[in-house]
Amino acid sequence: MPKGGKALVGMEGEDLLGSPIRELPSALDAIQEFTRGAKGKRLAVFLDYDGTLSPIVDRPELAIMSEEMRATVKALADHSTVAIISGRDRRDVEQLVNLDSLFYAGSHGFDIAGPHDWHVQHEPGAQYLPLIDRAEKALREALSGVKGAIVERKKYSVAVHYRLVADDGVKTVQDAVHAVLSHQSELRKMEGKKIYELQPRIDWDKGKAVLWLLEALDLHKTAVLPLYLGDDITDEDAFKALMNVGVGIVVGDDARRTIAHYALKNPDEVQNFLQRLIASLRSKSL
Repeated sequence: MPKGGKALVGMEGEDLLGSPIRELPSALDAIQEFTRGAKGKRLAVFLDYDGTLSPIVDRPELAIMSEEMRATVKALADHSTVAIISGRDRRDVEQLVNLDSLFYAGSHGFDIAGPHDWHVQHEPGAQYLPLIDRAEKALREALSGVKGAIVERKKYSVAVHYRLVADDGVKTVQDAVHAVLSHQSELRKMEGKKIYELQPRIDWDKGKAVLWLLEALDLHKTAVLPLYLGDDITDEDAFKALMNVGVGIVVGDDARRTIAHYALKNPDEVQNFLQRLIASLRSKSL
């Protein structure tokens, strides 16, 4: 797998090796490599939602995956274990994807559940709910006069979207978030694409969620090839977790540094990649 590049700073400040996204090889050119690597193994595919299965849009409720993408993911689940790992609330992303054969990890992995006959649920942030309630209230009060600011409450976090905020209002958003953090030391700030998110300050992230799912599904005891596809900075934790045991595929086409192994430019390429992967799996009967 391609590696190298200068250091970048991860979620908790650690240095990670990475390369610019646009310099990575395309995952579309590596389908045969993936299927060869999966020979005799089970395939586990982990997918982010926003920016991966659906395009990035101005308002979170408008991020709708296409019916073609839904059919592709459903077909993939016939050949491998598939899980959605999202920053959205678990129930929110479950409704958007609307496939009951998948596993879902919402709120960056703080809330995990599976199909109707899989009763294990992992909720490491439950004790922090009162703190998140107070943070939500403070942010709504502080940003009520900022046009375009959207405060979104999730079960285990509160997010502030500022994609629609004018440039001269962004500092007000930043100041409000920092003010809340100054009074809530048990919460931490995570940053995404025009979004700040406050969540419990515990050692948990998308990477930990992926590893937890692999263990909960007993995939850590068998030969398995995990693939993770995601577009956001928060997905770097998952790329790191799978760096030596799986394949990280970042979705994007810019100069941001990443520790993923391969890249796909946009959700259209993600769909193309998944369709080719399904065809290859079918032909090789993996």
